[in-house]
Amino acid sequence: MFLADYRMLALQPLRAENPAPMAIAGTPAGLAFGGQEPVRRTEGAEEAWYLPMTVRGDRFGVLRVTFADPSDDNTAEELTDLAHAAAQAFQVAEAATDRFRLARRAERLTLAAEIQWQLLPGRGLDREEFSLAGQLEPAYAVRGDNFDWTADADALTIAVTNGMGESVDAALLTSLAINALRNARRAGVSLPDQAALADQAIWSQYGGRQHVSTLLLRLDIADGRVTAIDAGSPRIWRLREGEVEPVHLEPQLPLGMFDSTVYIEQEFNVRPGDRLFLLSDGIFESIYEGRRYADNLERMLRATASLPPGEAIRALLHDLRAFCQDQYLDDDAVGVCLDWTGKG
Repeated sequence: MFLADYRMLALQPLRAENPAPMAIAGTPAGLAFGGQEPVRRTEGAEEAWYLPMTVRGDRFGVLRVTFADPSDDNTAEELTDLAHAAAQAFQVAEAATDRFRLARRAERLTLAAEIQWQLLPGRGLDREEFSLAGQLEPAYAVRGDNFDWTADADALTIAVTNGMGESVDAALLTSLAINALRNARRAGVSLPDQAALADQAIWSQYGGRQHVSTLLLRLDIADGRVTAIDAGSPRIWRLREGEVEPVHLEPQLPLGMFDSTVYIEQEFNVRPGDRLFLLSDGIFESIYEGRRYADNLERMLRATASLPPGEAIRALLHDLRAFCQDQYLDDDAVGVCLDWTGKG
């Protein structure tokens, strides 16, 4: 078993006696992980199968199975079922042990990053009507950026947050914001009231000294209607029929900046086949040696059109790291990609 590391660059062996980590780029295991299809290879005297371990769109890693003799025509289906069962068992077991989290780490997480990763709902979610993926950078030292989502029978709700500050202070602020939004959402209140209640929770704790830039979306699964609140720096880009354009919303105050802020939702629609990118300013405002990543952004978003959301976000953040010459980012970056297919 090989597990995707936090940066989505390598597949880390679960067992110490296994081979060294394998890169996701340019390896059979990486091909299975990225394409989400079984990959069959002859390796010396053995036949090896690489099988994606995924549950409802959340990609955990790859299962490698070897045979001394060539397998028959039914092997692919049987092994796919085996890998899916292993992924489900992994998902359950991860809640009870640190073994899998330790195996996934190519380096040590900072305390702030530990807090942030514990907040995540996962890194992917697939349903008949949509496919969704998100990623944080710098993965091992992220401070204040995060994302959250939940889906029920009628709606998908997404939050992208950017807490101000550094290190653990930023992580604790974002943790408060995420949990306040979840608490309000689970109380069944509207999107503006979710923002208002979270705003009040942050104001009560910090008195305006700290605030959280937040983008809230609620997608109506029946018809593609999106209600949104732009309360800070995260932005939306839409990829439609090969063309990229920003989705402009009326900016409102970040959560916790002032007491008793009133938030107003806005609406737009997505069509089947549309892709939305929800990006923090650590991506579109990134500057390296006087160059702006924003000048490359729309080109890169168009280039992801043929990739599934998980690979699209991985490719985008890989391109951002290359733009910064693999230096740790000065600012956190969070990206979420949503493909809308609509009701079948």
